[in-house]
Amino acid sequence: MKLMRRILPHPILTLVLTVTWLLLVNGWSLNSLVFGFMLGVLIPFLTQPYWPQQLKVKGPMKIIGYVLIVLYDIVVANLVVAKIVLFKPNSRRHPNWVTVPLELRTPEAITVLAATITMTPGTVSADLSAEGHALLVHCLDAPDPEAVRDDIKDRYERRLKEIFE
Repeated sequence: MKLMRRILPHPILTLVLTVTWLLLVNGWSLNSLVFGFMLGVLIPFLTQPYWPQQLKVKGPMKIIGYVLIVLYDIVVANLVVAKIVLFKPNSRRHPNWVTVPLELRTPEAITVLAATITMTPGTVSADLSAEGHALLVHCLDAPDPEAVRDDIKDRYERRLKEIFE
């Protein structure tokens, strides 16, 4: 078991890197699969000293639910942003900065939250406080910043807390 852990220190990352390589070459062949697997083994092995501890995910099945919610929100946000850009005059837009206090403490969970916010059209994660206790988010149109903050905390942060902490 220790030998396997040394060869594959991060097996999920190995799988993700292999699949990513196959998607990048835009085709499937045995050579592509082998090379992708080699990259999937080599990259985590070489970066192992920078990973002080193995990431613990408490709710691996909840990840699927989280991804589905994020994908749904991205589609809906694209439509909302298109509507704002095409039909809402600048004088009626309410761009705002929203500070989201964080209950998350693991760097991986905070990174996923910031990436989720940035991937969702109309919002961008702009800054993380020095202590990591608050995230600054810019919203394209947010007449009620508190509602945006509460939505982020309920929709994303709560789920990430269940997954990572």
